[in-house]
Amino acid sequence: MTGDFAIKLGEGGFGSVFLGTLPSGVRIAVKRLDSFGQIKKSFLAEAGTIGTIHHVNLVKLLGFCVEKSFRLLVYEYMCNGSLDKWIFHKDQEFDICWEVRRKIIIDIAKGLAYLHEDCHPKIIHLDIKPQNILLDEHFNAKLADFGLSKLIEKDQSHVMTIMRGTPGYLAPEWLSSVITEKVDVYSFGIVMLEVLCGRKNVDRCMPSDEVHLLTLFKCKAEQEQLLDMVDKSNGDMQLHGQEVVKMMKIAAWCLQDDFSKRPLMSQVVKCLEGLIDIEDGLRYNFSIPFSHSNDSVDDATRLLPSRLSGPR
Repeated sequence: MTGDFAIKLGEGGFGSVFLGTLPSGVRIAVKRLDSFGQIKKSFLAEAGTIGTIHHVNLVKLLGFCVEKSFRLLVYEYMCNGSLDKWIFHKDQEFDICWEVRRKIIIDIAKGLAYLHEDCHPKIIHLDIKPQNILLDEHFNAKLADFGLSKLIEKDQSHVMTIMRGTPGYLAPEWLSSVITEKVDVYSFGIVMLEVLCGRKNVDRCMPSDEVHLLTLFKCKAEQEQLLDMVDKSNGDMQLHGQEVVKMMKIAAWCLQDDFSKRPLMSQVVKCLEGLIDIEDGLRYNFSIPFSHSNDSVDDATRLLPSRLSGPR
């Protein structure tokens, strides 16, 4: 189906993703796990998690293969690739308007709300970032890459686990290793800001006082100048600046250092849809996420790259 893995679509910490075609002509994305030390854990986590759940905002697992040394996961193909291609760019070809960005953010929120509140046991994704958000031909957004996910039973309020995820998107409570679904809420808040501002959370090409997006966010909030943060490369975003600023405040709610002050993802969805208001007393004194490489952290002792950008 892949023509002997002829066309690579992306690469991650535990393997690569290739384009394939079923006999019916339907295109698929085939993830081949090839980091031997972590294959079994990642394969079981991903197949066991997404293989049992179904939601319009989660990428669909079509099948898997376990034969000799091969560990393959077969997914639906998302022709517009990953979100990072559309928000971290200098090419007008990949520009997306305010309404599309707003819909993508709501789609992500709905996918996370399903994982956290409608699944039993609940599922914490643990690696929410633009590279793991895929877009179909209509720019519907779906969460992908469940290789680091963790299950929480109904009678558990939290889990103890070794740090995992992508530096720059990790919530402050990872330092204590006591983890709830609110770590995903924090990562979602970072992604929201990146989508709205059209830049990375950490961008060392920016002036020194603007390298860290959260530092800039705090400063602009205190000066009541959040409009300055709206993606300047996109005229449509500028045109809807006031609506974008309202959404930035939802992101701030998700980024509270005290995880108990962050909303549930179902609350975020309602807030994005205008059904409830943001809670009062938001603090903009954010912690800067520790470690700023593009690597993923898992139970392994070394950092592993987790770049799954590009169509798949």
